[in-house]
Amino acid sequence: MLKVKYGFFCLMLVLPCVAFAGLDEGLAAFNKKEYEAAKKDLQPLAEQGDSKAQAKMGYLYFYGWSVSQDYKQAAEWFRKAAEQGDVDAQSNLGGMYVNGRGVPQDYIQAVSWYRKAAEQGQLDAQFNLGLMYGKGQGVTQVYVQEVNWYRKAAEQGHVGAQCNLGGMYDNGRGVPQNYAQAVNWYRKAAEQGHANAQFNLGVMYGDGQGVPQDYGQAFNWYRKAAEQGQADAQFNLGVMYGNGYGVSQDYLQAVDWYRKSAKQGYANAQFNLGAMYMNGDGISQSYGQAANWYGKAAEQGNADAQYVLGILYELGKGVKKNHLKAVELYRKAAKQGVMEAQKKLQDLGLSQ
Repeated sequence: MLKVKYGFFCLMLVLPCVAFAGLDEGLAAFNKKEYEAAKKDLQPLAEQGDSKAQAKMGYLYFYGWSVSQDYKQAAEWFRKAAEQGDVDAQSNLGGMYVNGRGVPQDYIQAVSWYRKAAEQGQLDAQFNLGLMYGKGQGVTQVYVQEVNWYRKAAEQGHVGAQCNLGGMYDNGRGVPQNYAQAVNWYRKAAEQGHANAQFNLGVMYGDGQGVPQDYGQAFNWYRKAAEQGQADAQFNLGVMYGNGYGVSQDYLQAVDWYRKSAKQGYANAQFNLGAMYMNGDGISQSYGQAANWYGKAAEQGNADAQYVLGILYELGKGVKKNHLKAVELYRKAAKQGVMEAQKKLQDLGLSQ
């Protein structure tokens, strides 16, 4: 079962709520989302060089609160605050450089600003600096450094870093492979509601890695992730209902979860949903619907779907009979190693 590594750039942050002398009124308005009043109070202070006011002006322009959204203005205000040592502004400016918003995309500059904030303990910057080391963007790819920065953020409770640190232990990247440690970090993030960590923890229970194999626990964690819309977990939940792993077999529920995942474009779920329609399991049999879902999976390169769809075209079930289309699909599946497709071509006297 696939494990998903969680990773994204945390461009914006939880807004700090600390008030300083002369800023009380503007910050209070900002925190109450009274952005017009906040801008009126904060802009003069920002123009006079107050770093906290400058940082808030950056947020106003970034999100378009009470002003026209303007990434260039946002970057300028974040820079003014960042140059005075505001750690959140430093982290945000790093994010602007990563995404090329308001400034030319520049990974080296992104790393520079993330590092300034990370070294002061800013957890989002620590997490993002870990991502930069992992991807080799703006720095030489160094997995040990990726682990180092994830750990700093994870130990402060950053859920993305906890999940990614779990992934590093799971895959033995930058640290010796250690499934128990992987489970430990996945669980910390999962218990905070992180969907990908919940999915990964479900995989660990399903495979018995780092914990005793327990389909009931796997089902529990897949459901938590699936209910948040995590497509991999929705698919796995469908598999568990379809096979009665950790739960009573229920084809209706299997179809429901396959459909949720399939609608998000998950190819394996599309294939399985096609199979449910083909066999009439948990739903009225429909070759037309089977062909529809097999087709969606086949277009994404799912070899089994290509083969079965080829059969439907050869027999004219759910689609108009089309020998040439069938052969085309058999060849695609055969090239990916589907032995049944290879045999089909051989029986038809055709090459791959």
